[in-house]
Amino acid sequence: MTTSGNRPTILSRPSDRSRSGFENAGAAGPEGQSFAVPTGSDPHSVRARVEAVELLLERSFRVPGVNMPIGLDALIGLIPVVGDIVTTALGAYIVWEARNLGLSKWHLTRMGANVAFDTLLGLVPVVGDAADFVFRSNTRNLRIIKKHLDKHHPETKVIEG
Repeated sequence: MTTSGNRPTILSRPSDRSRSGFENAGAAGPEGQSFAVPTGSDPHSVRARVEAVELLLERSFRVPGVNMPIGLDALIGLIPVVGDIVTTALGAYIVWEARNLGLSKWHLTRMGANVAFDTLLGLVPVVGDAADFVFRSNTRNLRIIKKHLDKHHPETKVIEG
């Protein structure tokens, strides 16, 4: 970076960035894997963001001894009202990303119903906290988005092996 007067001039152009849109590389995942969250609006970037949010909400940690994955949805849901508001907002973010991808109204309605059902279950004091381990609305919504992307944008499909 050089300066001209008091204003800094950045030497790199946006086209110099990597083509994948990944700019925040180096964050560690739950198994010690590195991952980055892309910032673009292309289907591949949206898929990566939604997968990252779902991983954070549903499968961030493992319960020692039983090896059961839990996420922030279950942990934040333990806080009576604020937790339900936060997890509902994060679930609504996934639905919003799906809307931006152009999913049909039927799929958006199903995804909204998943979030609403999860929210209503979370409002019940003890039952709602236990239900977060069984009913994973964000995982269901991710599955709907992946089916759409695999059908309409097959180039976004990630083959794991």
